[in-house]
Amino acid sequence: MAEATQLEVSAFFFAFRFDDLEHYRENNRLEAKKAQGGLPRSIWETYSAFANTQGGVILLGVEELPDKTLHIAGLPDPEKLLVDFWNTVNNPEKVNVNILSEADVRVEEADGKRVIAIEVPRAQRGDKPVYINNNLLSGTYRRNGEGDYHCTKAEVQAMLRDAAIKTQDMLVLESMDLSVFDYESVSRYRLRMKIVRPDHVWENLKDDEFLYKLGAIGRGEDGQLHPTCAGLLMFGFEYEIVREYPQYFLDYQEQLDASMRWTDRIISSSGEWSGNVHDFYFRVYNRLSQAVKVPFKLEGGLRVDDTPVHKALREVLANCLINADYYGPRGLVIIRKPDSIKVSNPGGFRIDIREAINGGTSDPRNATLMKMFNLVNVGERAGSGIPNIYAVWKNEGWDEPTLEERFSPDRTLLSLPIGDNGEESAITTGDKSEIGDKIGDNGEESAIKSERFRQMILEHLSEKESCKASDVAKLLELGPSRTRDYLMQLVEEGILVAEGSNKNRTYRLKKEGEI
Repeated sequence: MAEATQLEVSAFFFAFRFDDLEHYRENNRLEAKKAQGGLPRSIWETYSAFANTQGGVILLGVEELPDKTLHIAGLPDPEKLLVDFWNTVNNPEKVNVNILSEADVRVEEADGKRVIAIEVPRAQRGDKPVYINNNLLSGTYRRNGEGDYHCTKAEVQAMLRDAAIKTQDMLVLESMDLSVFDYESVSRYRLRMKIVRPDHVWENLKDDEFLYKLGAIGRGEDGQLHPTCAGLLMFGFEYEIVREYPQYFLDYQEQLDASMRWTDRIISSSGEWSGNVHDFYFRVYNRLSQAVKVPFKLEGGLRVDDTPVHKALREVLANCLINADYYGPRGLVIIRKPDSIKVSNPGGFRIDIREAINGGTSDPRNATLMKMFNLVNVGERAGSGIPNIYAVWKNEGWDEPTLEERFSPDRTLLSLPIGDNGEESAITTGDKSEIGDKIGDNGEESAIKSERFRQMILEHLSEKESCKASDVAKLLELGPSRTRDYLMQLVEEGILVAEGSNKNRTYRLKKEGEI
C-alpha cells in the first residue's frame, strides 16, 4: 500500500486501515499523538490547522517513531478522553467554533488496543478562521508539510473577507467618484451585450443608469453614486484600481521560445491600455484561443470556429478573474507554453476542492463580476465550469488538468496540458482566400449576421483605434468582399464608423454619443 496522499483524504477516515499503519506517515492530512497522559495540548493547534486548511485525521493512541513510521500505543481509558475532548471543543474560551459531529469522532480497536480517530473537516468559509485560546491572531493555525504553523495577519484577514455574507466586490467605494472609469471599456462592454442580448431592457439607458443596474456603481451613505469594487475592477483605470487593491496585477506571458524569457506579454500596469479586468479578459482570450488548433468544419455554409476547447478556455479565464482575491499578493499570472497553459491567481478555494471538481456548487468570490461576465455570455453560474474543463480535456484525449490549492500565501493553480487533437488546422492548411470564397459562395444570408464573426471584429477593434478591411479579412480568414459585408453591416447598425475611401478606408468603434 502506498503512503496516504493529499488526494486520498476525501474518504480517509473510513478507508484508514490500522493493520496497514506502517505504510502511513504524518503529512498534511494526518497527525498522530500518543496521548498516554491525557489530551495533548497541541491537539487544539492541529484542530485549528486542519479546519483552516484542507481537513485531516488526528489519531490519539498512535505514536510516530524516530524512523517516521507510526506505531499503535493504545489508550488506557479512551472514554474519559472523549469526554474531555467534547467538553473542550465545545468551550468557546478554548475553541471559537466546534465544526465536528459525533460521526467525526470514534473509538477504534487494532492489535487488541484502543485508539481514537478524529476526522476534522475543512471548515466552511463562514466558520473561518477557526482559532483557539480566544485569540484571533495568535490562535489561528494552518497545516503544511512540516506540521502546524501560526497564520499571518494577512492570512487571517483573507479568511475574514471570505467569511462575509456579501462578496468582496459588492462594497461601495465612497472615497472614489465615477471618474475612475474608462468609459471606452464601458462602451465596448455595452456593444458586446447589445450583440448577445439584443433589445435588452437596459440597452437605451445612460451610462450611469446602466452601471447602476449592472452593480458597477452604488449609492453611498452620503446619497451620492460611487463605484463598487466590482465596477472599479471591471471598468476602472489600473492606476485607480491600485488605490483600493495595492497588490492588483494581471500578467499574461507567452513563453513559446526557450531562448527567451517570454515571446509576448500583457500586463495591467503597462499604461498602454486600461489595465482593467474587462479588457484583460478579451485581450488574453484572443491570445489563448490561438493555442488550440481549429478543425475545418462547416455548418449551414458557415465555418465553425468555436470548439469545446475554446469554450473551456473561456471558462478558465473567466473563473480565475471572478474568483481571484485582488487584495492578495503576487497578482494573477497566466503562462502559455507550447504544450501547456498555467493559471495562478491569488486566493484559495471557498469550497472544498473536490466539490469544485465534481461541480454543482457555485460560491464565487466576486459575485457581481460573475454577473457582469454572464451578461455577455462569459462564464457559468451553476458550478459546472471546472467539471466541464475536465470533461473537455478527457474527450480530447489530453492529460488531465491539475488543480491545486496552496497556502501562505493563498493561491489557486490550474495546469492545462495542451495536446495535438490530430485535426489539421484551417489556419495552417490550404489557401485562406480560397476558404473564404468557399464560405462566401454559399450565398447564405446568415453569414452576414454570424455572431461569431461579428464578435471577432469587435474584439479586434476593442484593442485598436482603427483597422483596414484587409486586417479583418486575415483575422476572419475570409475574402475581401465577404469581409466588407460584415464591416458595412456593423456600420449600418451604428456600431462601427467607416472613415476614408477605397484602399485607405479604415473602421473603428463608434464612440458613445457620437452621431
